Amino acid sequence: MQPGAADEPLQYAVPGVGRVTPGQAADAIERVLLDGLDPETAPARSAVPVPAGELLMMPAAAGPYAGVKIAGVAPANPARGLPRITGSYLLLDGPTLQPVALLDGAALTALRTPAVTAVALRRLAVPDAAHLVVFGAGPQAYGHLDALRAIRPLTRLTVVARSAGPAAELAAYARGLGLKASVGGPEAVAEADVVVCCTTARTPLFDGALVPAHAAVAAVGSHEPDAREVDEVLVGRAELYVEARAVAAREAGDLIMAGVGGRQMWNLAELVRGDALVPRDRPRFFKSVGMAWEDLAVAAEVHRNGR
Repeated sequence: MQPGAADEPLQYAVPGVGRVTPGQAADAIERVLLDGLDPETAPARSAVPVPAGELLMMPAAAGPYAGVKIAGVAPANPARGLPRITGSYLLLDGPTLQPVALLDGAALTALRTPAVTAVALRRLAVPDAAHLVVFGAGPQAYGHLDALRAIRPLTRLTVVARSAGPAAELAAYARGLGLKASVGGPEAVAEADVVVCCTTARTPLFDGALVPAHAAVAAVGSHEPDAREVDEVLVGRAELYVEARAVAAREAGDLIMAGVGGRQMWNLAELVRGDALVPRDRPRFFKSVGMAWEDLAVAAEVHRNGR
């Protein structure tokens, strides 16, 4: 039976994404772009307010598959001991739109987001990047550590987080992987090779003037026009990269609130295909808001690997 055939039984994979490594997920995203997908024309995310928070609907189609993620963002969940992000992903056979797999949407997002960052930082981080500074200590912080270890020779991690306990746990996890790891403050960015922000912050986390010129910074924590993790100082100093300019103009608060106006922003396809400028005399800043085609690329890879 060929992958994606219409008569395949529906497969339930919960969480399912354990079938795919962060590196494999990044490779799958790159393949979609190299095959010609234009992120500027990808379907937009729909957001619907609900009493518990927000429902997000993210449809996409590419190659032999189509799919849709329905994700819930429930800000009160962590206080109940539940995940803030919930949801499911329905993978469909492209030609017939018959369901072929159902994946855990939160687990898929936890894999997809670091994979997208890894795709960008493969091009933007200096080859000998050793010191990673991570803001946040939740699932995305762990996912980004694992994904970035696969693409750069990291030897040191500094964790910056609001809660001391989770920060210490992430540092201990990194030490178990052989890294020199500690909990620090925002000023740690002054010694960073790579900075990743994966928090729910709505205001800047650090002084952008402290970031070294050789460093690469990624911010993945929000998709709202009035929330940001980095300041206008960093945005003003940096070369700018986004998944898609059209989406960033609607959702990337880090850029919108910095007033980027008509500045050049390279999209992920241009970066992957080698068309984007990648300077070394100033920071490189990648802002990710998450797009449906990325979920589809990773969901399809999970499905193929699980066969």
